[in-house]
Amino acid sequence: MPKLPVVKPRKFISVLKKKGFVEVRSDGSHLRYHDTHGHKVTVPYHNRPFKKGTLKSMLNQAEMTTEELIELL
Repeated sequence: MPKLPVVKPRKFISVLKKKGFVEVRSDGSHLRYHDTHGHKVTVPYHNRPFKKGTLKSMLNQAEMTTEELIELL
């Protein structure tokens, strides 16, 4: 299994959009994305890379693997 890449919020959001996610609401510095399969992802939006645990949590919410993330970056 490959190592998790360093990803900033803007890049992760572009990956989510490629996977078919759409922004449905925002609350302060957090954006909420949904897709047609019922997956919901909350993305904290700031100008620094995600911590490893935060990125893993968002990948689990989106039901994505590290390989898929790397492929879509």
